[in-house]
Amino acid sequence: MEMREKIEDDFKQALKKRDKITISTLRMLKAAIQNKEIEKKGEKLQDGEVIKIIDRQVQEHQDSIEQFTKGKRQELVEKETGELEILKKYLPEQLSPQEIANVVKRVITETGAKGRSDFGKVMKLAMAEFGGKADGKLVSQIALTQLGS
Repeated sequence: MEMREKIEDDFKQALKKRDKITISTLRMLKAAIQNKEIEKKGEKLQDGEVIKIIDRQVQEHQDSIEQFTKGKRQELVEKETGELEILKKYLPEQLSPQEIANVVKRVITETGAKGRSDFGKVMKLAMAEFGGKADGKLVSQIALTQLGS
């Protein structure tokens, strides 16, 4: 089953159950997917592209949670956390920090990266290899450590 079909099926189930938070979360996700398809002149998105959209929304929710926590807005933190959990169901299983470190080390070796100046090159190749299975912040921290921040 394609990612889009799964999201659509889950959306229909949420409508039947009158699950407001799931309905609103998936409605926003579906809109983001449609906007991207319009941007690509009606071309249907592949699962990898849908995962990138979900990943971007997850990142936005994490940033919002951080901001609302600083602002002591607990009710908004809870709302964003609920939406975040729904979105995370659609992402591939995340790799462990050790698995990420191994891949980053291999990319550094393959590219001959020597220091911070090669950080962008390492990140680009590593993130392409992870395909949504690793958090960018964690990859960045590991890459900086291995490159000798």
